[in-house]
Amino acid sequence: MSWMFGSKFRPLKQACAICIRHSSTSNRLLSRPIPPPTPFVPDVATFLKVIGRNLSAHSSRIPSWDALFTYSSSQLRASGIEPARKRKYLLWWRERFRQGRYGVGGDSKWVGEDGEAHLRVFEVPMPPEWQSKDSALATATRTAGMRKIAVNVPFGTADQDTCPVPLEEAPPVALTKVRGAHTISGPFVEPLKGTQGMGARLKVQEGLWEVKQGRKVDGGERRKAEVRAKRRAAERKAAGR
Repeated sequence: MSWMFGSKFRPLKQACAICIRHSSTSNRLLSRPIPPPTPFVPDVATFLKVIGRNLSAHSSRIPSWDALFTYSSSQLRASGIEPARKRKYLLWWRERFRQGRYGVGGDSKWVGEDGEAHLRVFEVPMPPEWQSKDSALATATRTAGMRKIAVNVPFGTADQDTCPVPLEEAPPVALTKVRGAHTISGPFVEPLKGTQGMGARLKVQEGLWEVKQGRKVDGGERRKAEVRAKRRAAERKAAGR
């Protein structure tokens, strides 16, 4: 009889173990802090839009901001987010956002109604840890002991030479740089008219933060040698004709 009960109830034990595992995962996700929306990423639709890979098509399947940061992979699958690599990518970006690790412009505090942030070049004191003999010297593009950064400014004020915060506390917009005298560069950054080259804009758009997938060349890693060998053989055959 023992073998009968063992074979009969083993699937039930396995099912219980799976239920416990899923329950512990859900509880762990619920206990983790949910980051607040930011001015640049105020809702689920915007978050899915900026991370790209066509995840914005699934925005209606995640009902709220809290759900975005508490759904497990199984719940995302049940919501219809396929294939698995999309769920993995979404979870990866979700964790980065939770840690405050945004893509370009994600730390902007002043954003227009259409999701456009304005930036302006300001010269600010160089951090003490960056100071050296070279930094103490003035150059053609900066003052001695200073550096130039792109600062997010209130919408529509990029033409004014007034920093919204003290220069000592002004943070540079993530993933942007100032090249030369006053050119703001960075992913999707565009010059802003009427600012004498000192201003730029950054707008929410599809794939703004997208991490591009690699392309398979010659059939991918496993088939690469075979494909290239066949190509060389075909080239030699054609050359011998």
